[in-house]
Amino acid sequence: MTSDRFYPARPVLAASVAVIRDRRILLAARGKPPSEGLFSLPGGMVEVGETLAEAALRELREEVGVEAKLIGLIAPVEFIERDEKGHIRHHVVIAAHAARWASGEPQTGPEAKEIRWVTERDIVDLPLTAGLAGILEQVFRIAREDRGA
Repeated sequence: MTSDRFYPARPVLAASVAVIRDRRILLAARGKPPSEGLFSLPGGMVEVGETLAEAALRELREEVGVEAKLIGLIAPVEFIERDEKGHIRHHVVIAAHAARWASGEPQTGPEAKEIRWVTERDIVDLPLTAGLAGILEQVFRIAREDRGA
């Protein structure tokens, strides 16, 4: 993790993607801090000159080896973490997207130590990153309504 992600001077912009396949959503247990071990959507930092959508799909490909077709932007998620002295340790704004699976079987790696295709019932007992439950609720609604997913 680069030093600008810890104690940043301003919020960091990231993008993630909820991939729908057979009415299940792809989740990955984070392999690195922050939130190591918690299940989240594949995603990461937006690079200079990259759109949010491009970043979401690139991170999906790099992190778990899956290709998908975006449906659209779902919502922003803000992750703010303070240290024991009250200073801002992390401040990330994540643009969460929904997408349909296109190809590739997900693979674990340094950023995704465990991968699961989950149903709405599955997420009840999973340790999730902050704000993810609300995003998943919206994406499962899309999955129920979308015949292409």
